[in-house]
Amino acid sequence: MSLVNETLARARDGGLDPAALAQAAGIAPAWLDAPHARVSAAQYGALWSGIARALDDEFLGQDSHAMKYGSFVAMTHAALGARTGRQALQRAVHFMRLVLDDLAAGIDADARRVRVTLAHRPGTATPTMFAYATWFILVYGLLCWLVGRRIPLAAARFRCPAPAAAAEYRLMFCDDMAFDQPESWFELAPAFLDLPVIQNSRTARAFLRNAPGNFVVKYRHAGAFASRVRRMLRALPATAWPDADALAQRLNVAPATLRRRLREEGQSCQSIKDELRRDLALAALRDTPRSVADIAASVGFAEPSAFHRAFRKWTGQRPAEYRAAQAREARVA
Repeated sequence: MSLVNETLARARDGGLDPAALAQAAGIAPAWLDAPHARVSAAQYGALWSGIARALDDEFLGQDSHAMKYGSFVAMTHAALGARTGRQALQRAVHFMRLVLDDLAAGIDADARRVRVTLAHRPGTATPTMFAYATWFILVYGLLCWLVGRRIPLAAARFRCPAPAAAAEYRLMFCDDMAFDQPESWFELAPAFLDLPVIQNSRTARAFLRNAPGNFVVKYRHAGAFASRVRRMLRALPATAWPDADALAQRLNVAPATLRRRLREEGQSCQSIKDELRRDLALAALRDTPRSVADIAASVGFAEPSAFHRAFRKWTGQRPAEYRAAQAREARVA
């Protein structure tokens, strides 16, 4: 809800009614005052798109020059003419420089990494983390779609102070993230630079129907290896999840191939399992009366103490505190 409320603040600054926009996206207005509530990626994407349309600004009023609604479609078609990921990144960055006045990016690429540096215009205030994230979402989501895979994000640094929702931004970006830094930049693994752009005007029609709301949280390619592993694990109880070698066998690939493909997508078997354990645990605590010990065992923790430590890392709360907060928020809603 911290990200939802940051987004709605941009709408409020633009003279819009936040409660009406939230309700139109399927978000109950009562949940706006429930800090531990969560909404789906689809709901958040609908909210983001609704505000952009109402403001006629796809940068949500965070630059002195509005990014008129429909600019993202134009940027997509401009980037479709690129042959490689390198050219697509260059075209997207150039397009954003044309439509924004206060925030501009530069690219520094070598064999080890691709650094995209974000600089704000002299005399303007340091952008908020939400403004940096908005720029990132538009460019990164488009780039991932163009090359057909999620591009690993290695590190990120920002001039702004740490936001209240720093943990949520780490989920959106990466773990290696720091604030109050001399420069703002993020680094991508360079393998995508030479990948071909696999999309065309036909596939763009389906993509643009819901973009950028369809990847506004984090781009996921449904045909990627990470998605295939995730679907396979979801079909099994957590206590029966196979190891990496067994997963590779089920996918009819060599273990080394699976590890390499997941690494290219910024994932590993362990990171996918950890994400699913978190999601399953949150849902069980929210929707069932089962004991914490039972939930811990069901999501694959041999010791409740290990589950408690993991849960504090995920949410900053103890499982019982999270459950109590969810119950209170449900009563309010």
